[in-house]
Amino acid sequence: MLAKDSASWVAVVGLFALASTMASYFTGLASLRYLSYLGIALFAFVIWFFRDPERTTKICDHCLFSAADGKVIDISNGKVCVFMNVHNVHVNRAPISGNILSITHKKGGHMPAFNKDSDRNERTVTVIESSHGNVEVTQIAGVLVRRIVSYLEVGDKVVSGQKIGMIRFGSRVDVTIPSDFEISCKLGDRVHAGESIIAKEIGFKRKQ
Repeated sequence: MLAKDSASWVAVVGLFALASTMASYFTGLASLRYLSYLGIALFAFVIWFFRDPERTTKICDHCLFSAADGKVIDISNGKVCVFMNVHNVHVNRAPISGNILSITHKKGGHMPAFNKDSDRNERTVTVIESSHGNVEVTQIAGVLVRRIVSYLEVGDKVVSGQKIGMIRFGSRVDVTIPSDFEISCKLGDRVHAGESIIAKEIGFKRKQ
């Protein structure tokens, strides 16, 4: 399955690959043959990058799930930050169920998303009103393309693991942790959106 709103990218690169391959075939020019190889490689990369595999999210009202695939690079200041490398799935998912209170796009720079100065980067902040308080999901643009896509509107209801948007070509997603939760992941952990639990309600194990 391909990510929502990726069809135009796939179509453009696919047409380029097809046109260059046909031109190479009919002309026999070596330069066009290499261009054809490049087009085919780009098409394969775009298909792979925009992949959107199915995910199964555990039913858990006391859990906070990762909003992104990638590596946990920071767990300070009451939030968990996940860096998405170019090889990760870039579709983001709701970390918790609730209502969308606001979606705010902020302009900024385009430092590498793993850099500490990326706090000044272009971003989209989505606030989810949950039964445990407001949870902010911040999608931070990286160096390439810099396009943040939201699938939501203010007033929408979301459930844990629901697709909420994507960032194109490498970036970062930060999730704030409710005050009655404790972080359960560690620096360097590899996490998956909608599947990996990054925090649990304090005392949850005692309630089970």
